[in-house]
Amino acid sequence: MKIATGKGSISLVALVAILSISAVVSLPGLAISPILNDLDKIFPSASELEVEMLESLPSLLIIPFMLLAGRWSVTYNKVRLLVIGCTIFLLSGIGSLLARSLVELIIMGAIMGIGAGIIIPLSTGFIVDYFTGDYRVKQLGISSAVNNLTLVIATALTGWLAEREWHYAFVVYLLPALTLILIPALGHTTPSPEPSEGAQHRQKSINRRMIVGLMLFYFAITYCSLIVTFNTSYLVAEGGMSDSTSGVIISLFFLAIMAPGFVLNRIIAIFGNKTNLWSLLVMGIGLMIVALCKPTALWLIVGVVMTGIGYGVMQPIIYDKAATNAPPHLATLALSVVMAVNYAAILIAPFLIDGIDHLFHVTSHRFAYAANGAITLLLAIAAAVLYRSNRVLGSDD
Repeated sequence: MKIATGKGSISLVALVAILSISAVVSLPGLAISPILNDLDKIFPSASELEVEMLESLPSLLIIPFMLLAGRWSVTYNKVRLLVIGCTIFLLSGIGSLLARSLVELIIMGAIMGIGAGIIIPLSTGFIVDYFTGDYRVKQLGISSAVNNLTLVIATALTGWLAEREWHYAFVVYLLPALTLILIPALGHTTPSPEPSEGAQHRQKSINRRMIVGLMLFYFAITYCSLIVTFNTSYLVAEGGMSDSTSGVIISLFFLAIMAPGFVLNRIIAIFGNKTNLWSLLVMGIGLMIVALCKPTALWLIVGVVMTGIGYGVMQPIIYDKAATNAPPHLATLALSVVMAVNYAAILIAPFLIDGIDHLFHVTSHRFAYAANGAITLLLAIAAAVLYRSNRVLGSDD
């Protein structure tokens, strides 16, 4: 079976290989989450610093190695880079399964951060290389959907496995083995050249102004959406609901991010250069619903699902714009810079949320939702004014 790319076709196996990379990049940190509350029992002598390193060190290493991988992609074979990244990731997963101390887990987490950092820009870089035009937008949407669907399934799986024996949670880190098995399909499938009329050929170098704009926009919407994962459990407790309700609501949030990916081209066809405007409105209203309505399961679900849908539309569009604002040989580098912002937001968001709370002397967890909703709606107003002229918020070639 052949899959149309806009500049020819590739085999279904090659497409599955590309999408399997998107599944892998959602994994870092997942196996740690279900055992965090039990670390004091598993490792009674663990220090606070060791626990903090276990949580933060992988993300800290992902960012620089993403940028390095983007640079390496300009001069080195991307399939070989993918093999190196997946091998490092897989070895760290095996090491985590065998770890017997917190220090060993920290070392394995750091190695995983290196492997993941190499893989992440390639997850979209290969799509940019093999697809073009509407075909690229469609596959970027599906890639985002696969990423978030894997996140939901793997989160549930790691929790279930950790209940049996904490080492078992790290089984999910063996998924790169599947990608390594499928990689030969990519090695035997050379990407067709970008059509001469394609937008990328109008770029002689990376459009730095556009890339910086995309980075700022991506940071803003990622930061605003992260409040769902950070604060939902507090609102669930405030509403007198069980802890499991929080997990269900957050899973629905990631499913909502996933859903638009399968119909992204249709959404863009309907809203055109107002797509970001409507997505920002949906996301902002969703955040405000959580902030202003009584914390019941219904209102929380409505609010976080709207937030997820808005974010899920904008994320792959940002990736497509990053790619089309660089010449073909620099597209993965441009993507690595923009995608690194996502991980920077994850690292910085808790400090920003806490800082805003202290600045305004508030203790309500709903205030952060209101603040982030206000930021999102201000961006929507900017998009309403500028969508015809601003290529970040609105129109693009």
